[in-house]
Amino acid sequence: METVVAAGEELTRASRRRVEAGRLARRARWTFAVGAWAFLGCAALLAAFAREGASFSWATALFFVLLYATVSRIQFEVGTGAAIPTEIVLVPMLFALPVGVVPAVVAAALLVKGISTPSQRVTLDRAHVLVTSASHTLGPVLVLVLAGGLPLRWSAWPVYLLALLAQFGADFGAAVLTSGLGHGIALRRLAGFMRWVFLVDACLATVGLAVAFAARGDPWVAIIVLPLALLLRHFSLERQRRIDHALELSDAYRGTAFLLGDVVEADDSYTGAHSRHVVELVLSVCDELQVSPDERRDAEFVALLHDVGKIRIPAEIINKPGPLDAEERAIIETHTLEGERLLERVGGLLGHIGRIVRSCHEHWDGSGYPDGLAAGQIPLVARIVMTCDAFSAMTTTRSYRAARTVEEARAELRRCSGTQFDPRIVEAILKVTAAG
Repeated sequence: METVVAAGEELTRASRRRVEAGRLARRARWTFAVGAWAFLGCAALLAAFAREGASFSWATALFFVLLYATVSRIQFEVGTGAAIPTEIVLVPMLFALPVGVVPAVVAAALLVKGISTPSQRVTLDRAHVLVTSASHTLGPVLVLVLAGGLPLRWSAWPVYLLALLAQFGADFGAAVLTSGLGHGIALRRLAGFMRWVFLVDACLATVGLAVAFAARGDPWVAIIVLPLALLLRHFSLERQRRIDHALELSDAYRGTAFLLGDVVEADDSYTGAHSRHVVELVLSVCDELQVSPDERRDAEFVALLHDVGKIRIPAEIINKPGPLDAEERAIIETHTLEGERLLERVGGLLGHIGRIVRSCHEHWDGSGYPDGLAAGQIPLVARIVMTCDAFSAMTTTRSYRAARTVEEARAELRRCSGTQFDPRIVEAILKVTAAG
């Protein structure tokens, strides 16, 4: 299964934008060009000198080109690219053709698929992408060549397992080159998605091996994979529809969040502008802490909406030009509960966000409100937003005090680390604000 993967909703959107644009960035163009020509060089050497395996037949080669091209049209969107269940064709091909020609046959099949796809014009850049996608074949081919072209038998399973692992290595190396260097995708995110793709590959490899045994002596029997391919195509279309729906729903939630943010800003310009600044800082801290994509998404919404409950607090308290008395303080401390209630009424993702908003004024030592949670009892996202919120508040002018300098705010974070703030999050903020 060929893969070019990344992580997170934002990367899925970026992938779709690149496909719609139909043009690669300059660095990506050069990366794919180098990858394609390096692969072609390796494929030519293998085709010329590695003759282990079955005898060559142009009819058999053409059959597998068309079969592989057909199956490769089934794509499960993953991150910046697609997972493609071609393992059910690749494995039989390794035993039905001279093993050295398999990379060239796969590259030809991918080019045929590209040419036969009306929605995608085949340019030189696109051809480089398609050819580079065949790089995963180099791993298993090299293993089988070094093994001397073992005949197909179950007792050779250790060699077949090694060939599969070599495929994973070649696939991951190509992904690092194309997605990592070409598109700037972090290695950690790349590995996180590819482990699931490799799990699917391993499962389909067993199916492909069974097809190889069935097609032993008659390669044309490999056509029996087509019913399975049709079933996988149905599942891939269902997945695409779910992704489309998820992205639309995310846009709706984000639009609702910004609308509520605008309502807060209209009622209290400080709170609205402050929330937007907290969003920027929170996302930087999330990237520094390498939180999961779901936690990063939650953190963005919580940062934007953590003060939404203030629209239920009397304006004379919100805008009071001096310290609050005990009664006023008690009233304003209800804004996290009010925020939770408001967001629960929206429901769905924002209902979940509301439960985190409730905890955005809890302290590491348990002295916060409204529930007196401490340390790990406080949701991680709430701890991040609370610390970033405090830093932003300290560096912003209020009606009753002037803003502190960034260095003064950093010193205050250090002083309160381990009491009000989570020490790990303080260290992350200090890093991302070091140039400030």
